[in-house]
Amino acid sequence: MFNTIDTLTAKSKLVILRGDLNVPISDGKISDITRLERLKPTIELLSSKGAKVVVVSHFGRPNGKKNIEMTLKPIAESLSAVLNKNVLFVDDCIGESVVSALSNLQDGDVAVLENLRFYKGEEANDKEFAKQLANGFDIYVNDAFSVSHRSHSSTDGIADLLPAYAGLNMQAELEALSSSLEKPKTPVIAIVGGSKVSTKLAVLNNLVKKVDKIVIGGGMANTFLYGQGIDIGNSLCEKDLSETVKQIIASAELNDCEIILPNDAMVSDDINNGKDAIEKKISEISENDMILDIGTKSINDIIEKIKDCKTLIWNGPVGAFEFSPFEQGTKKIAETVAKLTKSGDLVSIAGGGDTVSALAMAGVKDELSYVSTAGGAFLEWIEGKELPGVKKLIKKD
Repeated sequence: MFNTIDTLTAKSKLVILRGDLNVPISDGKISDITRLERLKPTIELLSSKGAKVVVVSHFGRPNGKKNIEMTLKPIAESLSAVLNKNVLFVDDCIGESVVSALSNLQDGDVAVLENLRFYKGEEANDKEFAKQLANGFDIYVNDAFSVSHRSHSSTDGIADLLPAYAGLNMQAELEALSSSLEKPKTPVIAIVGGSKVSTKLAVLNNLVKKVDKIVIGGGMANTFLYGQGIDIGNSLCEKDLSETVKQIIASAELNDCEIILPNDAMVSDDINNGKDAIEKKISEISENDMILDIGTKSINDIIEKIKDCKTLIWNGPVGAFEFSPFEQGTKKIAETVAKLTKSGDLVSIAGGGDTVSALAMAGVKDELSYVSTAGGAFLEWIEGKELPGVKKLIKKD
């Protein structure tokens, strides 16, 4: 069980809130405010309880040096717009100037401190930096699951110095992930896609022991097919992982986990040459063919497998969805998942940057049970790893 903020008494308390303000910026403007919107409920709840809420975050990779191009000031201004409330920006995150600025906060006020990574002590999880960061605060709240796989001062060290709680977004994320892997409705199916098996080895090795079926998609499927002696033409493939693939398949068999691979595909001689794409059986792939999406039969087979299950975990698209017409496999599966979720027949958990983009492309990003915006943290969770920032939120007996 985790310490949560719903019953927290916070009136007049100075609360340091670890958020994730590392938002995408294009031409000086934030192109996606999803992370700000997800932080909003926690800020509003704490503020309504009378807390003085002080948000801390990293932004970019300044490598322990102050870099005005990576200041959080414009992001603090955007957060102010999201909250429809004045947000004080403080141009440092530790030191007397911070203590002085925060001393003027009133109950319910919100402030944002400068980029944590302007100091090397943040990423080093330096005890002295954590002590300076915690100085003057009463309570620590972590609402940044996306960075909680890192042992940094703001996710790990500070939690040893202050009473530590999970924010609402963190709580939702942990409950969703727990429902998908720890106490799921069965049977459980996973879709694992993307370009490379090498980046998902730990994920696959953990999932074969946890779920009933795994759909392998994207370039990863090519490596699995090749490892079974199937000709995949000029498709993306990690040929040196053939033995690794065989070991994963053997482990799946030992654990009664069904591995599902495509039996047909959309192919072309170039990823940019979608107009000449044709559908072929996997057994008909020729020398110059590039497998760029799954075919109609594979789509239908996967949909039927999903209909037989109660829980779905999804990480990675099943085709090169950024290039038309190779988005169809991912799109049709996503639409089915959304429909089954809406009808109450499926609990659907998805995460990872490409997965979120693919679901947005399909128009169903908000129609699954839970979509995690976390990348590395989501992957490490389904790898079965213990996340340092999450561990520190567990209730002490």
